[in-house]
Amino acid sequence: MRGRGLCLCAKASARRRIRGIELTECDMIDYIKGELTELTPAKAVVEAAGVGYELGISLTTYSQIEGKEQVKLYAYEDIREDAWVLFGFASKAERELFLLLISVSGVGGNTARTILSSYSAQELCSIIAEKNDGMLKRIKGIGGKTAQRIIVELADKVEKTMTPTPFGGGDENASAAAARDGGITQEGLEAIAALQMLGFSPAPTKKVVKQLLEQDSTLTAEAIIKQALKMI
Repeated sequence: MRGRGLCLCAKASARRRIRGIELTECDMIDYIKGELTELTPAKAVVEAAGVGYELGISLTTYSQIEGKEQVKLYAYEDIREDAWVLFGFASKAERELFLLLISVSGVGGNTARTILSSYSAQELCSIIAEKNDGMLKRIKGIGGKTAQRIIVELADKVEKTMTPTPFGGGDENASAAAARDGGITQEGLEAIAALQMLGFSPAPTKKVVKQLLEQDSTLTAEAIIKQALKMI
């Protein structure tokens, strides 16, 4: 089935069976193009040909599509026995890096998304190329062994597929707070919701967000999430 704004890749490969349905790679969605009807720092809903597609996104993609009415997101379908999840990416480069990450043992889709929410594709490429496992271990859920596996398994692949640039981090943009809930701004509430969608528990998430807002009440949701991912 091919609808307006929806592109399906044409590759044929090994067949899989999920709940009695036989699938091949030609069932995979390459990208979804359409109206952006809903957006949070962790989720985007894109309407294409009258169908709303919910895609899990990284903070990097969120920052690139925020404020847009029409978007094109490159997709990856995570098909499991108990779930069928779509991930969306603002660029092919980010999707390629996501695919490299999930090829590493112990790194699933949500973990890869968390990594890409902590660092941009170029930053992460440089971290891996420079074998800086310390920066990877700062990410929640990434231990020493996983960080080492990512570096060992992806260093050569990253050099072939990406163009590293010196890693130096960056400043975050700030915006005025729109609402408050026990000291938490509207941006903070959005950040908490996004972090919970990434799998973090409510109590420690709220505590960290409040701490960050006490230090700077003008932080955007994007800035809060980037910092919270290294603290929770």
